[in-house]
Amino acid sequence: MAGTDDGAVAAADDALYVLTAVLLTPAQFPSVLGDDYPEACGALGLAPRADGYGLVLGQDGDGARWTVVIDDVSLVAVAIASWDCGMEYELSPDERAVVAALPGWPLAVAVAAPGVPAPHDPAPEVADGPLLSPPDTGIWGPAQRRLGADEIALQWAAWREQINDAEFNVPDGPADVTQPSSPGEENAVAAEPAPEGGKVPHSGHRGVRRVLAEARAYVDSPPPLGRVRSSFAPGDARTLRADGPGWSIVARTDDIAFVLLDDKPGEVLPVGRGPELPGLLDALDKMAVRPV
Repeated sequence: MAGTDDGAVAAADDALYVLTAVLLTPAQFPSVLGDDYPEACGALGLAPRADGYGLVLGQDGDGARWTVVIDDVSLVAVAIASWDCGMEYELSPDERAVVAALPGWPLAVAVAAPGVPAPHDPAPEVADGPLLSPPDTGIWGPAQRRLGADEIALQWAAWREQINDAEFNVPDGPADVTQPSSPGEENAVAAEPAPEGGKVPHSGHRGVRRVLAEARAYVDSPPPLGRVRSSFAPGDARTLRADGPGWSIVARTDDIAFVLLDDKPGEVLPVGRGPELPGLLDALDKMAVRPV
């Protein structure tokens, strides 16, 4: 998605040619920046405002990268929805809505503004504050793990069709777990579905059981805002996303779950319905934040 070529907002002492925009709210934030909303805000040096922010990414007239933070969340939401539908929308927020103009981009952007120099960091004398840059996703770690969970949520059907329900055991424990599936290369989890085969059911995985126990604890002791999020899914189901120290869960409330762990590079651990997973997912969905 991208803004119109002539869309511009104030950034520092120059105009910003808008390339894209994202929401930073408790229910919708770039998960690559953190496990929860306050952590994502902290990555940008922002206080976790209850209503959230809109992040407008673009270039100034010299081609420098800037991120303009605005408090008009609905304006950014309308722009994103329009771009997703293939419609033009000139994102030009009022200057009074601008909270901050931050040097650099916190996310990777694959496009550039026409008629200006190639994207580059602002000069040190212009940049007032730390320079933003995308998290390193070249090696497996929290950022790559969260991106992998994002991709599974986006391509649920492709991942789900690789799992044969008949392969799940029914062990004595909180949930049914299959052998981890690896997409091949360590960082390929964020780019392609699991391969067919190679999933040998067993009675459990210590890391997964720990994750499920920590997720259950969220029900009694709510975690930081945004660690559990619920979004649309086909039918009456919801897509559930939960994150914690070193782990991510992606699930459908009417189906199974997938777990990713920092200490299991590139692996995806499917979790069967079993006797307890449905109740856990239902409880998490009830406490999750949802897009307005």
